[in-house]
Amino acid sequence: MSEYFTLVHTDPQSAARAGVIHTDHGDIETPIFMPVGTVGTVKGVHKRDLLDDIQAQIILGNTYHLYLRPGTAILHKAGGLHRFEGWNRPILTDSGGYQVFSLAGIRKMKEEGVEFSSHIDGRKLFFSPEGVMDIQREIGADIIMAFDECTPGTADYQYAKTSMERTHRWLDRCIKRFDETENLYGYRQHLYPIVQGCVYPDLRTEAAKRLRDLDRDGYSIGGLAVGEPEEKMYEMIAVVNDILPTTKPRYLMGVGTPWNILNAIELGVDQFDCVMPTRNGRNGQIFTWQGVMNMRNKKWEDDFTELDPTGTSYVDHEYTRAYVRHLIHAEEMLGLEILSIHNLAFYLSLVRTARAHIIQGDFKQWKDSVTPQLMQRL
Repeated sequence: MSEYFTLVHTDPQSAARAGVIHTDHGDIETPIFMPVGTVGTVKGVHKRDLLDDIQAQIILGNTYHLYLRPGTAILHKAGGLHRFEGWNRPILTDSGGYQVFSLAGIRKMKEEGVEFSSHIDGRKLFFSPEGVMDIQREIGADIIMAFDECTPGTADYQYAKTSMERTHRWLDRCIKRFDETENLYGYRQHLYPIVQGCVYPDLRTEAAKRLRDLDRDGYSIGGLAVGEPEEKMYEMIAVVNDILPTTKPRYLMGVGTPWNILNAIELGVDQFDCVMPTRNGRNGQIFTWQGVMNMRNKKWEDDFTELDPTGTSYVDHEYTRAYVRHLIHAEEMLGLEILSIHNLAFYLSLVRTARAHIIQGDFKQWKDSVTPQLMQRL
């Protein structure tokens, strides 16, 4: 086992694993869901809720957005993002590569890097592999991502191949810069390369083999849940995880629904993030062990039962469905906060329960039994 990752148990009937990632800001029990804190906050959620009720072990920051606001000069002066936002557990930052994908209308890609127009004020920005390493060092994340291009799920083969090869050239530059620079703020920082290749098994195989041979602390699987069918996503995860070393954690970027997460855990994924719990919560939707609920629906108008009787979050037992529906329709901020906390608490409960079943040795049976229920629309 590596110093960074300890594999605790593997499910006998699948590739699902329970492990521990060791960082200088604390250990992370896997499989794990990581709440997204784009600009230095998980939107609408107080730190005390992240720690006490949601039980988040690690959160994310977004390199692109933090670079724009508050900027790396402020973060460096504060002593890094941990001190700036008052969070003493691990932080992971993405590379800005997803913005290469999502801001397609206001960017120009070159071999040297990517030229952006800021979505805030229109000023010109430039991200290079070296620059992105420096930015993430200054942000102070425990786990940082190599700079990549997130290929659309509908890309044709030649585009996907060209994009993957560029990502690999950028990766060589990222590793060189990362290895020749020092950890900041007195703790270790860990670099994950990102496996691309779109929906093409031979490209995913080539990328996974190339990255495996680099022997880094962990590996990310990118470019999925970006327009391709779910079954194709699972196929690509299986291809990649069959190649990546079992002694290193695997992080599936930006995925997804509760059933996506359980299916990916079955395929050997250890780390997840997604904006879905908070974004869907702010739009009135919650995930429960019984299924998916739209709290805007009239059927909850006079339902005075608890929000989620089987939930693990205090908000599930403090508030009724009728009251939360009222808050949503009255456009009260508390309603959005309640649903965001609920969803994050549910996601963390989901991965904790999955971990327990992996260790018990019955994950496969448990996952197959609960998945249809999770997918129901109530």
